[in-house]
Amino acid sequence: HLVESGGDSVQPGGSLKLSCVGSGFDFSNAVMKWLRQGPGQPIEWVSSITKEGVTTYADSVKGRFTISRDNAKNTLYLQLNRLTSEDTAMYICDFVGFKGQGTQVTVTV
Repeated sequence: HLVESGGDSVQPGGSLKLSCVGSGFDFSNAVMKWLRQGPGQPIEWVSSITKEGVTTYADSVKGRFTISRDNAKNTLYLQLNRLTSEDTAMYICDFVGFKGQGTQVTVTV
């Protein structure tokens, strides 16, 4: 079970921090991912973090987004900075193909 939160409507250049709480599986040993799906677009991978905390990012978000985790709280995070309209999407937490419902991020003037 994955539950995302933290999405909102922000202006370009703004920041948000998304959260995803996992339950029902061994979160601390899981490779976790953030995905996103923009309007009329296919789902795209955004970032991943291993159980050891090794992180990888899509080129489109590298240097602006930061993925992290708190295993004591079974929580995955995504810090979004310097947001642009192209970041508007439903952000979805993923564990081996199991996905949450997502949290909406809208970047608009």
